[in-house]
Amino acid sequence: MFGEFKEVMTKEFEMTDIGLMAYYLGIEVNQREDGSFISQAGYEREILKKFRMDNSKSINTPVECGVKLSKHDEEEKVDPTFFKSLVGSLRYLTCTRPDILYAVGLVSRYMEDPTTTHLKIAKKILRYIKVLWRRILEEPFTEGVRGDALE
Repeated sequence: MFGEFKEVMTKEFEMTDIGLMAYYLGIEVNQREDGSFISQAGYEREILKKFRMDNSKSINTPVECGVKLSKHDEEEKVDPTFFKSLVGSLRYLTCTRPDILYAVGLVSRYMEDPTTTHLKIAKKILRYIKVLWRRILEEPFTEGVRGDALE
């Protein structure tokens, strides 16, 4: 099917076949016979280093159940620019890490006036991305993610 499409497009437009895609917008793509696989392992390492969390201890969950955050905390405020950079980096990572989507959405609500508690939760997400996660990404797109892959 793809071969036919490629042939039609080549006749209509000037094209060059450069082979299989390996990297796109910071996302690593691995195309094999049993499916296509994506990851942002390089980007993960980059943001862990950028926010000085590359040597931190990993944890097994991005956010505790029932955590309550508030905009009206009387805690010490943190640099909003730093916090926005951290949360923005995490938001881009959700392209390939749906397991952190809820936690990142939670801290995203506090970018205007972040406190030390908000920063602590964001850093926990960074510690979580260090966990062995490759088995989630080892599932081909054609089959989806197994239920036990997230356990």
